[in-house]
Amino acid sequence: MTKPLLIEIGVEELPAIPLLKIVKNIEKSWKDILTEYRLESDFEFIYTPRRLVIKQEIATQQEDSTVEFFGPPMMAAKRDGEVTKAGEGFARKCGVSFDELSTIEKKGKEVLYFKQEEAGTNTTELLEEMISKWVASMSFGKMMRWGSRTDEFIRPIRWLQVRLANDSVPVELFGVKSDTKTYVHRMVNFDAVEVPTIESYDKVLADGKVLLYPKDREAKIVKEFDALEKEHNITIERDTDLLAEIVAITENPKALLGSFDELFLELPPEAIIASMKEHQRYFAVFENEKLSNKFIVVSNAVTDDYSKVVAGNERVLKPRLADGLFFYHNDLKRGLVTDGLEKITFMDGLGSLTDKINREKNIAGKLLSLYIEQVEKETGKSASELITLMDETVSLAKADLTSEMVYEFTELQGLMGYYYAKALGKDALVSQAIKEQYFPLGEGAELPSSTFSAIVAMAIKLDTLVGLFSVGKIPTGSKDPFALRRAVNGIVRMVTTYDLSFNIDEILSMLNELYAEYDVAKLEEFIIERIKKSLEANPSVIMAVLESGERDINEIAKKVSALNNIVSNDSFKEQVSTFKRVANISKEVNLENELTVDTALFTEPIEGELYSEYLATMAKEYNSYEEKLTAMFALKPKLDNYFDDVMVNAEDEAVKNNRKNTVASIYKSFREIADIKEITV
Repeated sequence: MTKPLLIEIGVEELPAIPLLKIVKNIEKSWKDILTEYRLESDFEFIYTPRRLVIKQEIATQQEDSTVEFFGPPMMAAKRDGEVTKAGEGFARKCGVSFDELSTIEKKGKEVLYFKQEEAGTNTTELLEEMISKWVASMSFGKMMRWGSRTDEFIRPIRWLQVRLANDSVPVELFGVKSDTKTYVHRMVNFDAVEVPTIESYDKVLADGKVLLYPKDREAKIVKEFDALEKEHNITIERDTDLLAEIVAITENPKALLGSFDELFLELPPEAIIASMKEHQRYFAVFENEKLSNKFIVVSNAVTDDYSKVVAGNERVLKPRLADGLFFYHNDLKRGLVTDGLEKITFMDGLGSLTDKINREKNIAGKLLSLYIEQVEKETGKSASELITLMDETVSLAKADLTSEMVYEFTELQGLMGYYYAKALGKDALVSQAIKEQYFPLGEGAELPSSTFSAIVAMAIKLDTLVGLFSVGKIPTGSKDPFALRRAVNGIVRMVTTYDLSFNIDEILSMLNELYAEYDVAKLEEFIIERIKKSLEANPSVIMAVLESGERDINEIAKKVSALNNIVSNDSFKEQVSTFKRVANISKEVNLENELTVDTALFTEPIEGELYSEYLATMAKEYNSYEEKLTAMFALKPKLDNYFDDVMVNAEDEAVKNNRKNTVASIYKSFREIADIKEITV
C-alpha cells in the first residue's frame, strides 16, 4: 500500500549558486536513502529560496526481508562434540542458541548458517532518520550555525512539514518539530499558514504568491521576456546561468524593464553587462544589435504597482555604473603599463608575472618564426613589422591586470586590455590579440580570429603548461586546478584550425631552455593523452596514427580524420582481415632496415602484379591522406590473390625473405600514416 508523502524543509533564503551546484547530488542522495531503506519509488525534488521539498508516493511499510548470516566452518565451530568459542560467538551474533543454527556448503566447506526473516518497519518510524541522513548529506561547502546549536546547515531551518497522506509525521530537525503549517510569500503573510490537507499544499502556496515549481517560475520569466521584447522592440540576453540563479532566488518572479543614463554607454558593453549581472543580477538589453541603456530586472515582490520596484533598481544601478566609468577613465589616463607586475608572483619556482611575460615573448617569437610566411600572407605585413608587433602584444597582454576595471571584474582581463589598446591607437593586430589571448575559454568555445592571435594564445598556454610541469604541478586523476588539460585542447584546436605544423618533440625541445630540468617524456605523454581525448574518431584509429610515430599535432589530426572516414565506411569491414594479415606477416621483418625486393625471385605472376601496382600507387602524388589511403587500401584484391596463390614461407630462404619484404614494404608504407594492425571495427 502506498500513500502520498510531502516533506517541506523551510529555511531562511538559500544562496542560489551553492544550491544549484548540488541539486543533482541532493536528488541522488534521497534516491540512495530510499534504496537503503527498501522504499524505492519515484519522487520529485522541488526548491524555492525558502524551502526544499520532496513529493512522492511511498509505501507505508518496508517490504519484509530475509537476512542471511554465514559463520565459521563446522570443524572450527565444534570440536570433539563441544561447541568452540567461535561457534558460541556466531550464535550470539545471530541472537539464538547454537542448536538453532544450521549449516550450508560454501566454497566446498560446511559452514554455520542462519537465516532470519525480518518484518518491514512502518515508514512513519523511519522518516525522521531518513530525513536527517538526507539533510546531513547536503554538502553546500560553507555552512553556518545559529542560536546555541552546534550542528550546521547552509541556512537556519525555521519550519518543517512531513505529511504522509493527511497525517503529520512527528519529525524533529535542528530543534524544529514538524507540524501542518507552511510559510507563503512574506509580502502576503508573514505568519505561518495552515495546510489543511496534503492535496491543498500547492494551492495554499499559490494563494500565497509562491510559485512552487522551478520549471514554472522559469517558464513565467521567459514568457514575460518574450512579451517585453515584442512590446518594446528589444532583444534580451538570455543568459542561462543567470536565469537559473534568478529562478532559485524568486518565488513570485516578475520581469520588469528599467533604464539608465545613456552617458554610461561610453563604457565597454562587457563592463556594463558585468556590472549589471554580478552586482544586480540584471539581464542586458540590446536594440539594433547594440547594447542599449535598458535592463531587465526580475522582481520577487508582490505589488499592484511595480513602478517603485523599477525606480529603486534604476537608483541602485546608477552608482555601480558611475564607479565603472570612473575606473575606466582612470585606466585610460594611466594607459597600458606593466608597472607592478614584477611584484605579483605567478607561481613558486616560475617567478613573477613579469618573468612569465618574458618567457611568453620568447615563445611567441619562436612560434612566429615557424609560421611567419602564413602570418605575412594573412596580414600583408612584413616579417620585421610582425616581429615588432608580436613583441608589443605579449609585452602589453597582461597590463590590464593592474587596471581598476579588472580589479573590480576579474573576468574582464584581456578584454579591457583590448579596449585600452584600441583607445591608445595600437595596431588592430595587437588589440585583437590581447582580447583573444586566453581563447578558447572552454570546450567548443570561440578560437582566436587569426594566426597572429593564435600564436599569442599558444605562447601563453605553452608557458603555463611547460612551466607548471617543470615545477611539479602536474594534474593527477580528475584534479586539474590550473586547467592544463584545457590548455592542450586549446592548442590542438588552434593548430588544426589554422593548419600549423606543431611537432611536439621539436617544440618542447625548442622551449626547454627556458625552464628548470623536468620529465619531458611525462609532458609528452600528457599531451598525447589529451590529443586522444580531443579528436573525435574511432579510438583504434587514433592509436593507429600515434603508433606510426607521428608527433606533429596537425598531421596527427589530418591522418586520424582521413583514416577514420575510411574505417567508418561499412565496406571497410571486408578489408580489415586482409590488412591485418599484411601486418602479421611483417612482424618478423625489421622495418628499420631498407627493404629490398628482388623481382628476379618472383615465381608467380601475381607477385609481379602486386608489386608493380604497389610501386605505381606509391609513385603517385596525392592531395590528401584520405586520397592516398584509399589508393593503398585498393591493393586489397591483388593482396587477396597474392595470399591465395603464393606461399610466403617458402622453403627457399631467399624466396621467403623476398616475399616477406614485398608484404612488409606495403605495411611499412601504411605505417608512414598509421599502423593498420591497431585498427578494430
